[in-house]
Amino acid sequence: MNAPAKIDLNLPRFASVEELIAREQPDTPVYVLHPEKYHAAAKRFLDAFPGDTLYAIKANPAPHVLDLVYASGIRHFDTASVPEVEYVHSRFPDAHCHFMAPVRSPGAAKLTFEKHGVTDFVVDCDFELDKLLSEVKDAKKLRIFVRIATPLGGAMLELSSKFGTTPADAARLLKRVAGSGAQPAITFHVGSQCLSPFSYAQAIEMARRTSLMAGVTIVALDLGGGFPVTYPGNDVPPYHWYFDTIKEALMTMGQPDLPILCEPGRALIAEGLSVVTQVILRKGDKLYINDGIYGSFDELAITGWTADYPLRAFSLEKGKAVSRPIGQAPFRIYGPTCDTLDVLPRPLMLHENVKAGDYIVFDAMGAYSVALRTNFNGFYPDKWVIVGN
Repeated sequence: MNAPAKIDLNLPRFASVEELIAREQPDTPVYVLHPEKYHAAAKRFLDAFPGDTLYAIKANPAPHVLDLVYASGIRHFDTASVPEVEYVHSRFPDAHCHFMAPVRSPGAAKLTFEKHGVTDFVVDCDFELDKLLSEVKDAKKLRIFVRIATPLGGAMLELSSKFGTTPADAARLLKRVAGSGAQPAITFHVGSQCLSPFSYAQAIEMARRTSLMAGVTIVALDLGGGFPVTYPGNDVPPYHWYFDTIKEALMTMGQPDLPILCEPGRALIAEGLSVVTQVILRKGDKLYINDGIYGSFDELAITGWTADYPLRAFSLEKGKAVSRPIGQAPFRIYGPTCDTLDVLPRPLMLHENVKAGDYIVFDAMGAYSVALRTNFNGFYPDKWVIVGN
């Protein structure tokens, strides 16, 4: 893989989080980018995944994050709306956008096909297929992926109750796609933060049987996202287990030259961002910090999410950021807004003498943090810095 492109993020740079805290003493949350972690995450996929890697920009669409993903060698993007397509192409004219959402607004396919050259689309029902074919008259230029629903198993968050259809119905749709003159393909998503490599093999087998049932030779297979990141409380297998399992399962497809795609979001960007927060009040075993559920921590409130973020804690002493041990005592963590719901769902284990003015650093915060923040009550974290090279 080529070295990452050199880009000028034009952001303040610090050698470490400790230097950031000591020099800036920030009283608002700070998003800390770690460029070397973006490069390492992209390299894992570009070196070992047997196909094209699409970054699912819904996981974090911040301009600085997209620049680092692009600079790390990613040239394909999983987009789900007209604004996302326009955003990517305005920033990276040579990037390839794939419209991988099964439900589109009227006119979205027509606009992105004609203006931006998007030719990959997903359907999981007749209505969306009819709409797509009515908007793009030259079906031969389209690669239409039929999405199958996969069983829940191995993933922390399932994604098949909203999108995807049965193998039998997918086979029928594949026949319709082939009959329209478009290129038939299959896609699936095993669920977010999938901790079982076998889930991908199981889904590939479903795709193989669906293709056989349809009597249609597919032109591509998109394995979706779901590749996990290591968080406290999660036992994540090494990535080569996933890639080796996928490669072995693909051999059963009987199409050695079949183009393969994947759509990681979390796996490409989670580890590359930390959030520096400050304790603004302590009441016994309750801590109030300057970020919360309406800011960077919405994902922690999702039903079924059991992982935590890696933590570090610091106190300011004589102008220096001094590291404090964690794991000594449980604290209930409240965000800065007036809403009682603005509270992390589980206590955090911190040092027992934590006090107002101390800093709590949450690592591996790149996914579904920035993307889901709001400006509720006027709180909107948006300060960015770089730590490292």
